[in-house]
Parts: sequence; structure tokens; C-alpha cells
Amino acid sequence: MSEITIYWRPMCGYCEVLKGELERRGVDYASVDIWADRSQADVVRAASGGDEIVPTVQVGGRFLLNPSADEVLAAASAA
Repeated sequence: MSEITIYWRPMCGYCEVLKGELERRGVDYASVDIWADRSQADVVRAASGGDEIVPTVQVGGRFLLNPSADEVLAAASAA
């Protein structure tokens, strides 16, 4: 399975739901708070066409915007 990175920000309910679901399933992932590290917000904007949509998930070289846990796992398995 490919490495998973979740780009998120505080107070984002969608981010918390996704991280919680992946944790319940025992999935390891890297976590990047784009408010704490503003340079990483550039990654999110590049992936989304200029917006700061979170959660943005990177799986290998592919980016997913506000995906479900199932979508993340499918992308990781395919990578």
C-alpha cells in the first residue's frame, strides 16, 4: 500500500471524520496541518486548482479532495 498524507486544518469536521475512520481501520498516515505550516497550503492549492480544500489526501503522486476513507484505501491499494 502506498504512503498516505492528509493535509488538514484545525476545526475541520470533515478532516476529523476522515482521520478517525482511518485510525479505526488501523491505517497509518502522515498528517500535515496547513495552518501550522503555511508552505504546505501551497500543495493543497496546487492540487485543487487554487482553493484550500481540506482534507486533501496525497496517495503516491495522486491527490484526492475531501475523499471518503474507502476512496483513500482504494487509491492506496491501486498505487
